[in-house]
Amino acid sequence: MSDNNSLRRLLVIPVYDEIGKIGRVLSKFTSPMVDEICLIVDSPTKTILREIKNAEGEISIPINIIRNVQRKGIGYAIRKGINYALKNEFDIIVVMAGNDKDDPSQIPRLLTPIVKEDYDYVQGSRFMHGGRRKRNPVLRGIFSRVYPFVWTLFTNTRCTEVTNGFRAYKASIFSDKRINIWQEWLDGYGLEYYVHYKVLTLGYKTKEVAVSKLYSHKRGERYSKISPLKDWWDIVRPLIYLKTGSKT
Repeated sequence: MSDNNSLRRLLVIPVYDEIGKIGRVLSKFTSPMVDEICLIVDSPTKTILREIKNAEGEISIPINIIRNVQRKGIGYAIRKGINYALKNEFDIIVVMAGNDKDDPSQIPRLLTPIVKEDYDYVQGSRFMHGGRRKRNPVLRGIFSRVYPFVWTLFTNTRCTEVTNGFRAYKASIFSDKRINIWQEWLDGYGLEYYVHYKVLTLGYKTKEVAVSKLYSHKRGERYSKISPLKDWWDIVRPLIYLKTGSKT
């Protein structure tokens, strides 16, 4: 797969209560860097759907909306997007946040290694040279900086970033029977770390690229939906389970 620009690219964006944010995100797609945007909207309201509809009219990229009546977790939502990609024969899946922390103009940085260098998986890193982070919360920043060292030890692969959800995958990864993303315990934040561990340890060709991660500066605006207790366990346990063999 050398310099294959015919590959179909799907952008998956999980959306939950991102009023005032998802419209800003979509408005930044000033060029058709992907073939389609798939929004997985949890607990959709008329307000959020109207915001999406208004933004859709301003860009040239088709948008497909998958509605989840109830919120079942970020992993569940991303899985819906992956399933849509597989059913519609997309070749590359990019995942990014819907809360305006990721920069859509950097999507080509994730795509280029797959399209031109035949990488299977690309992780965006704010900590590489050329990456950028701004207003990262102190506790989250410490965890995000230390956790990659743990992954480096456990996987024998140098990691500078693990917790950044700005990533790109070859869709074919999810047809590998050794990678079972359909398990219920992966409905939450664990899905992304499960896949990360699998691609690093199963011989896939992986790469990190420099990106930015910018947290909101607005007073009173919640910077994340991650709960430090419940959700951090979701983030940690895939590494433990897979390394010890208690899950596959």
